[in-house]
This record gives sequence, C-alpha cells and structure tokens, in this order.
Amino acid sequence: MLSRKVVFGNPRLSISNVATRPTPVVAPSKQGIQTNYEKLVAWNSVKQERWQGELQVQGQIPLWMNGTYLRNGPGLWHIGDYNFRHLFDGYATLVRLHFDNGHLIMGHRQIESEAYKAAKKNNKLCYREFSEIPKPDNFLAYIGDLANLFSGASLTDNANTGVVKLGDGRVVCLTETVKGSIVIDPDTLDTLGKFEYSDNLGGFNKPGVLGGEDGGGDKREEGDGASELPGRPAPGWVHSFPVTEHYVVVPEMPLRYCAQNLLKAEPTPLFKFEWHPHSKAYMHVMCKASGNIVASVEVPLYVTFHFINAYEEQDEDGRVTAIIADCCEHNADTTILQKLTLQDLRSFSGQDVLPNARVGRFRIPMDGSPYGSLEAALDPNEHGEEWTCAIDLVEKKAKNWFRGVLYHLSLSSSPGQVQQRKMMLKSYKSTFPVAKYVSKRI
Repeated sequence: MLSRKVVFGNPRLSISNVATRPTPVVAPSKQGIQTNYEKLVAWNSVKQERWQGELQVQGQIPLWMNGTYLRNGPGLWHIGDYNFRHLFDGYATLVRLHFDNGHLIMGHRQIESEAYKAAKKNNKLCYREFSEIPKPDNFLAYIGDLANLFSGASLTDNANTGVVKLGDGRVVCLTETVKGSIVIDPDTLDTLGKFEYSDNLGGFNKPGVLGGEDGGGDKREEGDGASELPGRPAPGWVHSFPVTEHYVVVPEMPLRYCAQNLLKAEPTPLFKFEWHPHSKAYMHVMCKASGNIVASVEVPLYVTFHFINAYEEQDEDGRVTAIIADCCEHNADTTILQKLTLQDLRSFSGQDVLPNARVGRFRIPMDGSPYGSLEAALDPNEHGEEWTCAIDLVEKKAKNWFRGVLYHLSLSSSPGQVQQRKMMLKSYKSTFPVAKYVSKRI
C-alpha cells in the first residue's frame, strides 16, 4: 500500500521477557476456498466505517514492544454502486495498531473529510479525486466545476496519503492539497478538524520527514506537491521528498501536471500528468535555515513515489560534500501509474502485475557541479519482491525476513546510525519470524 506511517512509543532494545500466553481470537482468518478477488483484501473496500478489536497472534510479540503504530491510506473505493478507478482515489482509512504487553489491538476508522462526508450524504462523488471527476448535472454545472477547479474549491480534502506526528504532539493526516491536512486523535482515531497553515502559500502540500526531525509548527516546512522552475513546460509532480539534518531535497521529475488533462472528463493514460523527457530531470537542495536553493543538478530521468532515506556526506573537516537520497525508483517507467488502477490490481492470477522497481540512489554534489548521479543502491535480486525486507544501505545488502512480519524498521539518516542498528537487525530477525497477524478487511 502506498501510504505513510507514524510510530509512537519508545520500545527498549532488549529481547528478554517474551510473551508466552496466547491472545484471544477476535478477528480469525476466513476458512475455506477463496476466489482470487477475495484473497486480495488490500484492494477491497473496508466493510465497516470503524472497527476495533484484539487480533489473534500466531507466535509471540516481545513484551518490550509497547506503543502505537498508525498507518493511513485509501481504503474505500466505492460510493453506492459506483466503483472508483484508481488506487489513489480511495477515501482515507486510518489504521491503528497498539502493542501492549504482548497483546495487539487493532482499530480502523474513515477520516471524515468534507469529500467523504459529502459523498456519503449525496451517495455520489462530489469532489475531484486523483482520477475521478464528479459528473455535472448540466452545462451550467460543468462551467461551475471549471471555476471551482481553478479556485481550488472542487479539489479533494481526502487525506489518504500520509500521517505525521508534529513536534507539538498533534497528529495530521495529509494529501497533496492544502485543505487536505486533517488533525486526528491518535487514540480514538476521531477526526478533530482541519490543520490551518499560517504561511498563506496556497497550492499543494506534502510531507517529507526522512533523515531530519519532524517539525512542530504550522508552516509548511515539509514542502509542496509540485516543483516549478523557469523554463519548464509545467510543474513536476512531487509525491514525497527527502529531508536531511540541514537540507530539504526537492525532486523535479519530467512527469508534469497537464492543464488539458485536468479539464478532461475521462482520464488519460497518465491521468492529470504528462511525460516530458525533453524537459529533463533535476534534484534541488534547499537550506532549512535560510530557505535558499543551494544546489540544483540535472540527473538521469526517473519516476518515484517514495523516498527511503537521506543523509549528508561530509569530508574530514565536517563540510557537506554531497547529499545522498535513496528512493523506490521505477526505472523512469510511467506505466506504474496505470498499473495501479484497481482493475489491474484486482486481476491477480498468480503473477505480479506491477512493473519492477529498484532502490535508486541519488548523489547530489554540493560543490556547484551541474550534474548529479542516479544508480541502483543494490542488486534488485537482493531485496526481493514478496518479502518484508530491511535494507542495509552501508553494505548494500538486503535482509529478507519472514513474510507477514508485523514490524517496520525505518532506515536511519546516516551510515553511522545504520551501523548502530546492526545488532537490532539480528535481534529482530531472530525474534519476529514467528510473529504474524491475521490480515482481513473488517
């Protein structure tokens, strides 16, 4: 699932004391023969607007693992009898996993955005989603929709893309429009209201909290959903971006917004975007302290949704010589967007329908050079396709774990911090292969 997460709690790094008692069976797996469609629970709409209960655990969860894991992403892909086209169209479903003394409590709830509430009330699509456009009742309604598009009134606030914890403790769910920033309660999953920005920038918003620390203010230090510089045919799409201790890195793909595609009633193969390889690809580095662009380099063409890790490379005197940024890179192949349509995702017949990606590594020199580099950070055969995987980006090796492990080890912001986690990797690998959870749409 293409979504973001936030983790609460401060688990102690010890593996003594392991839970031995079984937890109650509350959400058992479905027995019997299932069709291919029924097996693909990830692409089915949730059956209830909200649910909470204790999950059956096969194996043991270490008693030291206490805390809450939040994950946000699309989870409802229909309104009435109308089915959405694309994975990114789904209304946001916030999922909470709470680890407590060997027990695992799960809950989920729909985020009550204006788009979601209007769709439920009117039993139809009322706001523009990623590939979906409300059907106007008449020509005047169509003209009104165009006016609302340019004013931003018809853009969705369906916060189905990310969830971040701010420095002041607030938890915000996000999408790529400004009004799609929604404050939620991490304990009850209640929707508390809109998150208001004070910078008056307008436009788009998207979080980037990888190598640096989370912000706590109401200014969009996290960044924008489009990158635009003079001389380009249109702004480039920015789905996420990396952050280091001192810098924000803004990617500029040649996958760019297209006004004509936005105005069309039916989606084009690249939806609201167009591929402009002649406009080239770039990476821009902005200083956090001053807000100035301190480096802009041309790099090989690329397509990426999510960045994995970012850190600053320094010389012996402590001067930053380069920014390293790793991402899930789709070999500059835009067909990934079309392959994420629900029709393709649900057509599973024993074969992976998604094109292969690689762990791409950008190196952005900070000496004024006009060019950066992009290469594979490790052999694609190393990180596999169907297994939960931790990646050691120092040794350029992947640590494959047992399928279904319920734990996410985020990569740290520098090689030194990666080295500190080597013992953790060994501990987790020996502990978690026996711990699975029952996955079912509820």
